Amino acid sequence: MLDNANARRSVARFIDPVASTFLRLKVTPDGITWFGCGATVFISVVFLAQGKFLIGAILFGAFSLVDLIDGTMARMLGTAGDWGAFLDSTLDRISDSAVICALIYLYVNTVADNSQLAVVAGIVSLVMSLMTSYARAKAESLGAQCTVGIAERAERNLIMWIALLISGIFIDVMPYALVLLAVVSTITVMQRIMFVRKQLVLEV
Repeated sequence: MLDNANARRSVARFIDPVASTFLRLKVTPDGITWFGCGATVFISVVFLAQGKFLIGAILFGAFSLVDLIDGTMARMLGTAGDWGAFLDSTLDRISDSAVICALIYLYVNTVADNSQLAVVAGIVSLVMSLMTSYARAKAESLGAQCTVGIAERAERNLIMWIALLISGIFIDVMPYALVLLAVVSTITVMQRIMFVRKQLVLEV
C-alpha cells in the first residue's frame, strides 16, 4: 500500500521523528516489533472479542503504525536484514490471527441472524490470510517471485480497520467485512498459485 514514492515520503515525515525518539531512548527495533504484536493481541482479546469495535478501531489503527516504525528504526541503525524481516513476518501472522480469532469468538457467542455467516467467513479468512503469506514464503524458498495479489496484509488491515470503525459508529458490518476478506484472500492465494506455476512449471 506504501509502494508509491509520494506516499512513503508523506508517511516518513511522521514516522521518522518517532523512530528517532525511540532510538534515543535505547529502544530496539525488535522490541518495537514484539510490543506491536503484544498490543494487537491485547486489543483483540480485551476489545474486539467483546464487541467494542470503536475503541478497537482506534487502537488497531494506532498500533498498525508499529509495522512502519520498527523497519524505519532498523534502517536508521543500519541493521535491517533477514532476522528483522523474519521476526516481523512471524509476529505479523500472530497479530493477524489474533484479530480474526477474536471476531470468530465474538460471533460464536452472539445470537444474531448473521453470526453463523461471520464465523464461517472468519474461519475462511484466517486460513486464506495465512496461506497468502505461506505461498509467498514457499515460492521464494524455491527461487520464485510471489508478490502478486489483490489483498496483501496492508489491504486486509485496511478492510478490517474500516469495518471496525463503521461497526463502532454506525451499524455492525463486520460479518460482511469478513466475507469480503475471505473472498479477496482466496483470490490472492489463487493468483499466487498461478503466478508461481508459470515460473516453476516448464512449458511443453
